[in-house]
Amino acid sequence: MAQHPRTVVVTGGTSGVGRAVAQALAQRGDNIAILARGADGLRATHVELLKLGAAGVVSVAADLADEDQVEAAADRIESELGPIDVWVNNAMATVFAEFLDIDPAEFRRATDVTYLGSVWGTRAALRRMLERDRGTIIQIGSALAHRGIPLQSPYCGAKHALHGFLDSVRTELLHRRSHVRISIVSLPAMNTPQFDRGRSKLPRRPRPVAPIYQPDVAARAVLTAIDDPRREWLIGVPTIATVLAARHANALLDRYLARTGFNAQQTNEQAPPNHRDNLFEPVPGDPGAYGGFGSEASDVSLQAAISRRRSIVATCVSAAALATLAGKWAVSRRAR
Repeated sequence: MAQHPRTVVVTGGTSGVGRAVAQALAQRGDNIAILARGADGLRATHVELLKLGAAGVVSVAADLADEDQVEAAADRIESELGPIDVWVNNAMATVFAEFLDIDPAEFRRATDVTYLGSVWGTRAALRRMLERDRGTIIQIGSALAHRGIPLQSPYCGAKHALHGFLDSVRTELLHRRSHVRISIVSLPAMNTPQFDRGRSKLPRRPRPVAPIYQPDVAARAVLTAIDDPRREWLIGVPTIATVLAARHANALLDRYLARTGFNAQQTNEQAPPNHRDNLFEPVPGDPGAYGGFGSEASDVSLQAAISRRRSIVATCVSAAALATLAGKWAVSRRAR
């Protein structure tokens, strides 16, 4: 039986996956703390969560790349909502561009938010959870942590680095015989506002690589991980296929992504001129949970069935992924 209400922190909780997670937590009556930079999004999310049934809400304006701000936010949350039971690391930033087109300051900023934001969040959570010997840290991961793709080197690098970081921390917790748990929820492409609010240097409007899922799929997966914090949850067949194909056919993936990865991440629309992005400063307005690709996005998740039949599904998906990849590569070679 789940414990209610929990006190749950969601970083980047005003937009995309974080917003959907916060909404789901509110609907089951938890106390929720939202950390984000944008004042408009914080106000809108705060009101929304109370209407949805949250037991209590604290919204904190904080830059997750700044460890002092994260620590101060954690102190405020515990003073207003009580001990933190769950910390969800979700905040991210990226630049859609080829690596050499990304300025060092841009790359550093995307890494600071996506990687160090989760490091500082984990540190703040552990400093409080270890004393009580209980709590759960949920890391929002990605299929791209297991297999990098073109045009997203800062994001792929940060998500990959988080796996190594959390492996290290997890083993330290095991050495301590701690009851604090860490779980990674690795997601496929999501229909979130990042594709309209993130920095892009591409000639056309960026988009998620199909197949796309709605943020609600991620939210349900996070609630499942809170109740069952296994080491990693691979959400959706595309994520499992990516992990297995990377494990068994990485060289083939290199060539396939080199040919398809650029067009697959751009629509046919030209990039808007003078586009405002949220890399260094928040964009005004309430971003909400959803992006502009809802007509393509699925709201169905298979993670429960997959987790129960992991070995069978893994074998089938691996064979199908490799066969499909080989077939597409053969077609592309003939088309040269």
